[in-house]
Amino acid sequence: MIVELGHYALCLALVAAALQAVTPLWGVRNDNVAAMRFGDSAAQVQFLATLGAFAALTYAYVVSDFSVRTVALNSHSAKPLIYRITGVWANHEGSMLLWVLVLALFGAAIATFARAVPLAMRARVLAVQAMIGVGFFAFILLTSNPFERLPLPPMDGQGMNPLLQDPGIALHPPFLYIGYVGFSTAFSFAIAALMAGKVEPAWARWMRPWVLGAWAALTFGIALGSWWAYYELGWGGFWFWDPVENASFMPWLLGTALLHSAIVVEKRDALQRWTILLAIFTFSLSLMGTFLVRSGILSSVHAFANDPERGAFILVLLAISLVGSMVLFAIRAPAIRERGVFSPISREGGLLLNNLLLAAACGVVFVGTLYPLLLDIATGDRITVGAPYFNQTFGPIFALVAIAAAIGPFLSWKRADARAIAHRLRIVLALSLLVPVIWAALTGWREPLGLAGLGLAAWLFTATLVDLGRRAGIGAAPIATVLRRLVGLPRSAWGLYAGHAGLAICISGVVAISVWKVEAIQTQQLGSPVPVGGYEFTLVDVSQRAGPNYQSSIATVAVSRDGEQVGLLFPERRWYPVERKPTTEAGIRTLWHGDLYAVLGDPAPEGQFVTRYYYNPGVAWMWLGATLMALGGLLTISDRRLRVGAPGARKVPVQAQPA
Repeated sequence: MIVELGHYALCLALVAAALQAVTPLWGVRNDNVAAMRFGDSAAQVQFLATLGAFAALTYAYVVSDFSVRTVALNSHSAKPLIYRITGVWANHEGSMLLWVLVLALFGAAIATFARAVPLAMRARVLAVQAMIGVGFFAFILLTSNPFERLPLPPMDGQGMNPLLQDPGIALHPPFLYIGYVGFSTAFSFAIAALMAGKVEPAWARWMRPWVLGAWAALTFGIALGSWWAYYELGWGGFWFWDPVENASFMPWLLGTALLHSAIVVEKRDALQRWTILLAIFTFSLSLMGTFLVRSGILSSVHAFANDPERGAFILVLLAISLVGSMVLFAIRAPAIRERGVFSPISREGGLLLNNLLLAAACGVVFVGTLYPLLLDIATGDRITVGAPYFNQTFGPIFALVAIAAAIGPFLSWKRADARAIAHRLRIVLALSLLVPVIWAALTGWREPLGLAGLGLAAWLFTATLVDLGRRAGIGAAPIATVLRRLVGLPRSAWGLYAGHAGLAICISGVVAISVWKVEAIQTQQLGSPVPVGGYEFTLVDVSQRAGPNYQSSIATVAVSRDGEQVGLLFPERRWYPVERKPTTEAGIRTLWHGDLYAVLGDPAPEGQFVTRYYYNPGVAWMWLGATLMALGGLLTISDRRLRVGAPGARKVPVQAQPA
C-alpha cells in the first residue's frame, strides 16, 4: 500500500509541476496576483509530494520489499540498514527520484525564502523550475518508474554494488546532486530575466545565494568522490580524469565563473549577457552529466544505467532546454544594455579574465571528455584520452587562473593604479618564493615543475593573506583597530578569503602528490620490510574475519622510520558472496605532510602476499582546501546583504502637522 501511495505522490508531483509551469506565467501576462502567487503554493506541494514518494521508496528498501523491482535488483536482506537506506539512490531509478527531490526542494526554497524577489520575477523563476520538473517527472514515470512491481517477487534481492557500500560514496551523490540540480536555479533566473527583457544589479543579487549554495555543495561532493576513490579503489590516486568525474568538474568550472561574473553585474551593471550565457551553459553541462551516467555510452563505476532509450530521453530534454534557451537569448539579448564601462586594468577586467580562463579550462575538459565518445559513434574508432592530455592542456590554463585570482582582489573597480598594484605584488612574490626554496632545501632541487606549482600555490595563499592584512590595516593601524576591522569585515569578504586560501591549499596538495608520490608494488613475505619514501613497511600479519555481509582478509602493516615505529596500517580485502565481487579498503595513516598508504592484494604462493605501498605527500591538503572552499561559499551565503536582496528606497516618515 505504501508503495502505491508513493507512486500516487509522484504522479501528484507531476500534476503540481505542470500547473506551476503554466499558471504563474499566465498571471504575469495578465497581471493577476493570485495566479502569480499560485506558483509559491504549487512549488511547496510539488516538494511535499516528491518527498512523500522518496519516503515510500526508502520504506520499501528498509523493509526489503522485493516485490518492488528496483529493490529486488539493488538490495539484499543481509545488507546493513545504513546501506539499505543509502541504496535508495545507488541505482538509476532511485537516483533520479533523488534528482527531482532536490529540484523540488530548490523550488520550494525559492517560494518560501526568496521573498525579496519581486512577485513577477519569482513567478517566472518558479515556472521555469517547474518546466524542468515536468520533463524529469515524465522521464521517471515513463521510463524509470521506481515503484514498478514484479509479478513473481524473489525470496531475496541481488544485492548492491560493493563499491557503493561505503559511507563516503553514500554521501557523495546527495551533495553532488545538490550541486548539479542547484544550478537549475541559475538557469531559471537567467530565463526569467530574458522573459522580462532586462538584467539589473538586483537580479544578480537575487541569484547569487542559490548559485553559491549549489557551488559549495558541488565542491564538497567532488571532494567526497575524490576521497572515496582514494581510499576505496586502492590505486593510490585521487583523480583519474574519468569521463563521469569530468562531467561533474565542468559545471564546477563554469559555476565558478558564473559566481564571479554575477559580482560584476551586481557591482558595476556590466557583463549581463555573458552572465546569462554562463547560467545557461552551467546547467546544460549538469544535464549532460546526467545523460552520460544514464545513456549506456560509458562503462564506469559511476554509471547508473545502460539503457540507450533512457539516454535518448534525457538527450531530448537537454536539447530542448539548450536550444530553447538559446533561441530566447537570441531574441531578447539585443534589448539588454551593457551600462558599466571599465578599464582593462580594473576589478571588472580581472574578473572578466578569470571568466575567460575558466571557460577555456572547461572547454579543454569538454573536448577531452566528449571527443572519444563522438569519434566512436561517428567512425567506430576507439581512443583513450588520459591524464597526459589533461595535464598538458588544463594545467597551464588553471595556473593562469590561480595567478589572476591572486591579483584580482588588489584591483579597484572601474580603474586601478597599475604601479601601486605592482608594488604590493612585489611583496607577495618575495614571500611566495620562500615556499619552493624551503621545500627544495629539504628534499633537493629536483622536479622544477613541482617547485613551480608549489610557488604558484604560495603566490595565491600569500596574496590572500596580504590583501586581508591590507584591509585590516596591519602595519598602519593600532592592534585594537586592526582587530576591530577584522571583526567588522562582511562575511562575504571572509568567504572570498576562505575560498581563495582553500584553492591555494588544494593546489599545493595536488602538486605534491602528483610530483613526489613514491610507490612500491611487490610480493611480500610476513616480517620482511619494504622501503618506501624514507619509511619501512613491514607486513606483520594477515587474518580472516567475517563482516555483516562480507568476508574479509585484514593485514597488519607496521611502518617505521629510522628504526622507530610510526604507526600501524590495516589494509583490507573484502569478498561479498551475494554480489560475488571483491573490494579493497586501503590502510591509511595521515601525517601533516602526507599519507602512509597500504593496499593488500591477492595471496601469492609460499605464504606471500601481493602488496602495494605508497607515500603520498600533501594529499590531506587537498581535502582541507576543498572543504575550506565549500565553507567559504556557505559563509558568503550567510552575509545578510545577500539574504535580504537588493536594497530598496527607504521610506521617510511623514511628520504630523500641528493642529
